Amino acid sequence: MRERIEAAIREALPGVNFVVERPATMAHGDYSTNAALVSKTDPHELAGKLKIDGVEKVEVVGRFINFFLSADALKPQEREVPQVYGGKTILVDYTQPNPFKPFHIGHLMSNAIGESLTRLFEKVGATVVRVNYQGDIGPHVAKALWGLMELKLDAGNIEDLGKAYVAGAAAYEDNPAAKTEIDGINQRLYKNDPALRSLYEEGKQTSLKHFDDIYRALGTKFDRLFFESETGPIGLQIVEAHKNLFEQSDGALVFKGEQYGTHTRVFITSKGTPTYETKELGLVELKQKEFPFDVAVTTTSGEQNGFFQVVEALVPLIWPTLKDRYIHVSHGMMKFASGKMASRKGNVITGESLLKDLTEAARGREDVAVGAIKYTVLKPGNGRDIIFDPEKSLSLEGDSGPYVQYALVRTRALLRKAADAEVGKSDFPRTTPLHRILIHYPDVVARAAKEMEPHHVVTYLTELAAAFNSWYAAERLIIDGKVSSGNLELVQAVEKTLAHGLHVLGIPTPEEM
Repeated sequence: MRERIEAAIREALPGVNFVVERPATMAHGDYSTNAALVSKTDPHELAGKLKIDGVEKVEVVGRFINFFLSADALKPQEREVPQVYGGKTILVDYTQPNPFKPFHIGHLMSNAIGESLTRLFEKVGATVVRVNYQGDIGPHVAKALWGLMELKLDAGNIEDLGKAYVAGAAAYEDNPAAKTEIDGINQRLYKNDPALRSLYEEGKQTSLKHFDDIYRALGTKFDRLFFESETGPIGLQIVEAHKNLFEQSDGALVFKGEQYGTHTRVFITSKGTPTYETKELGLVELKQKEFPFDVAVTTTSGEQNGFFQVVEALVPLIWPTLKDRYIHVSHGMMKFASGKMASRKGNVITGESLLKDLTEAARGREDVAVGAIKYTVLKPGNGRDIIFDPEKSLSLEGDSGPYVQYALVRTRALLRKAADAEVGKSDFPRTTPLHRILIHYPDVVARAAKEMEPHHVVTYLTELAAAFNSWYAAERLIIDGKVSSGNLELVQAVEKTLAHGLHVLGIPTPEEM
């Protein structure tokens, strides 16, 4: 319907830029336009020209024109999501946990946002490539290897691997002799010392296997894992080939970003090792070579905004065709409501420990816990900090993942009961707020994909779930073994939309709760 309204306005006002959108309240109709305002046209005169099939009433409020759809236009039916990225290839790089280190809250947040973005892009027609870039070389690895050797721990055991990293990180800060040893191990890693190879590979594979278990719980499967050990050498070659973009500074090679609106960053240290920035250049090269893309999106913490400002300034200087096509989407920090969440052992709460503890709080329902976490992460919008309250995140009373999941479960329970009922005559043209909400779902998905903001879908599903629960409380679907075809079609449409929307968010869609 939005397309029909837009077409009618374009015919009446050729060449005018306007928007047709959902009004803030249903009292103002199903769609509204600012066309009269932006064109400085008399709204009553314009409204009189707009004769649109499926629009029952056109109303002028100030300089805006509101459209009320007919009952037939509101009837549940298959509505296609606009294919705004049809024919495009979009690469999404997300999660990025480092082998030899814990899976942190930030990795969980990056995964929730990245997985939802991939699904949104797919729904609007894009071919999506899921990749995961991980730091498998550097000081953190050296710290873990030092801990494994010093404490004689098992690199094939994920618990021992965690203990080794903690021991190495503490020793690096507190013990000068250990710091020297760890720095030496780091240099040996970059030189591919065969004496470290076996221990290194065992520890790396242990980490990756553990991460795979977490990905399965989160509903993610990657097309490619990239590692810093492979991007570093490529990045060094790129810097060498574009030395005109860099300057010497105290033995290091730096990029003076101030002239490009950003800041100075080191790309090659005084010891000749590549920094994260140089490795990122190698990653850009590999991504293009293996997966020629139209757009590449990377989701990380907002703490890396400065890093990506430099990368986004430098990338088009090396690859001009990538200007505005190598994009960073950031997330905020997760904080915990006072007194609501604490690790049993007093340690920093990791992403995996949060998932485990919330699963226990949800009586063993990992699907409910995943829904609670992802909803909480996606709800505020990208870049915003989150206050995580475990009790509220699991609530069935509203504004939570389980609340929307439970609304879906209710629709499915009703449909199972209705399967044995006699279907009676449709009760149309009677319409409900549910009908008026359902028509907007395709546009919500398209908007969320274009803006790279899954929170639009979160807000929509919460509204739909609330409207369905109100309808459910007031309406008896089955009376004397009969169900009206109109009500049955409505519940079917709500079930399909809730299931589709939760899938887009990467939230499980349970049959029962």
